[in-house]
Amino acid sequence: MSLWPDGYDRRVFDTLDSTLSEAARMAPTLAGPTWILALEQSAARGRRGRAWATPRGNFAATLIMQRREPPAEAALRSFVTSLALWRSFVALSGREEAFALKWPNDVLLRGGKVAGILLESVGDHLAIGIGVNLATAPDPATLEPGAVPPVTLKQVLGINVTPQDFLDLLAGHYATLESQFQTQGFAAIRRDWLSHAARLGEVITARSMRSETTGVFETVDERGNLILRGAGGPVAITAADVFF
Repeated sequence: MSLWPDGYDRRVFDTLDSTLSEAARMAPTLAGPTWILALEQSAARGRRGRAWATPRGNFAATLIMQRREPPAEAALRSFVTSLALWRSFVALSGREEAFALKWPNDVLLRGGKVAGILLESVGDHLAIGIGVNLATAPDPATLEPGAVPPVTLKQVLGINVTPQDFLDLLAGHYATLESQFQTQGFAAIRRDWLSHAARLGEVITARSMRSETTGVFETVDERGNLILRGAGGPVAITAADVFF
């Protein structure tokens, strides 16, 4: 569906326990950034170790690359990745208004979760795990109470795309944004991300393992923190799950 970007390798597997786990195993031997795609995963995971269902027909991939920046700066690639997903979905559907970006690492399709991102450090490498509900979605009963309900690209927009073709598309958009991130920094990525942000200017709740904050979603700062404005003024949140 698109030209494969220069400088990136890819490995496609029929079945893996987890593309993130395979990335960790392969990292010491890789010569450059590498996409790892599994057509089926048996032991996938999401944020905070949550199970992530990946049956055949859905997209499960990890991009593993050497990390040259401090961890906090490298983590800004969650925004690079979500933008690449947004551009890929729009290229497939032509429907910009249907998709939105949910801090810190989800993509929404008409209000439902269609994709998620998980970043992990692997020694001196960064692994970016990506799951997309192309054809099927997890059972809502298995999700945390209040979580955004899952949807699929096929169910909502009637689009059929194979994981391999989606990888071709995503890898191209990611490479373009990664080059921008490396040469221009986070500022332009941040502006672009905010232009597609879900619930910007609305009241949302950010919940971590230790606290819960409700306020108006004011912006994302230059470090990628969520800024909520409550009665006591703006609060910067570094890590949390967001609820609407």
